Amino acid sequence: MIKIRSESVVRDDCVSVIVVPEKALVEAGYIQTATGSRDASSKHEFQAMAQVAYFQYQDDEIPVTPLNAAVEIAVSENDQWLYEAALVVYRDTQGAFQILVHEGLPVKKLLETAHRFCTRWVRLDI
Repeated sequence: MIKIRSESVVRDDCVSVIVVPEKALVEAGYIQTATGSRDASSKHEFQAMAQVAYFQYQDDEIPVTPLNAAVEIAVSENDQWLYEAALVVYRDTQGAFQILVHEGLPVKKLLETAHRFCTRWVRLDI
């Protein structure tokens, strides 16, 4: 399981995560992804996550939790990420998507960036 922790948020039930730091608005290479499955089809999972989150956000169908402190994402015991300004899209064990975002960041633009990045990643293999 992937764990997400911040001052106001603790999530221990994450199956997959896409992290879009603020600097990804300029350079998409900073986007990070992680999943428990780690197989060849993972990039398709991320593309679907990014697309669903983007459309659900536009339709006000996805919960957005604001963050006011750094967020730590523990992918494994030896692989941990720390962000001061980012948007996090994750899928929980029930299959629901959630969004965490540092206050003041442009949610729609960050979701568009994630969607574009993941879509291009999938298209590279077509």
